[in-house]
Amino acid sequence: MEEYKRLKRELVANGAIIDYYQDTMQIPNGNVAKWDLIDHKGAAAVVAVREDGKLLMVRQYRNALERETLEIPAGGLNGREEPTAAAAMRELEEETGYSCDQVELLSSIYTTVAFCNEKIDIYLAKDLKVKGEQHLDEDEMIQVEAYSVEELKQMIFDCKIQDSKTICGILCYAAKYR
Repeated sequence: MEEYKRLKRELVANGAIIDYYQDTMQIPNGNVAKWDLIDHKGAAAVVAVREDGKLLMVRQYRNALERETLEIPAGGLNGREEPTAAAAMRELEEETGYSCDQVELLSSIYTTVAFCNEKIDIYLAKDLKVKGEQHLDEDEMIQVEAYSVEELKQMIFDCKIQDSKTICGILCYAAKYR
């Protein structure tokens, strides 16, 4: 494969969770193009399985979609150096009030490879303990729900669950453990 060469990277805007850059790229055919890049510090998600086999899910409003979504618990890293397993366990406790002693990596995904480098490591958590109340951020309103794998798979096939990390997490868990 011929080489692509970045000629310039300009920061367009800093955001709370992302930075937006515009790259000037030399294409192998000699053309020069402007490409957008969303730089993200990374995230972790967790498929949390209760003792009864049901998966913990969180229902929350998502501004980009202007509606509520049903997702597996997840959140951004507190810095690029934070281990994603620790972040997954932190998000599980913060969003659901449940905790676990360890997690197992199910999958790693890049959410939007055309213009964003966001990577989400998706973990499996079993042997859950009820820790107490949720510890939500000031801007979070999250409702915790629980569903069977079959119910969740049907919601995916009915296009009721459309979040990529959630679809990946549920289907990976179902394929590996069911």
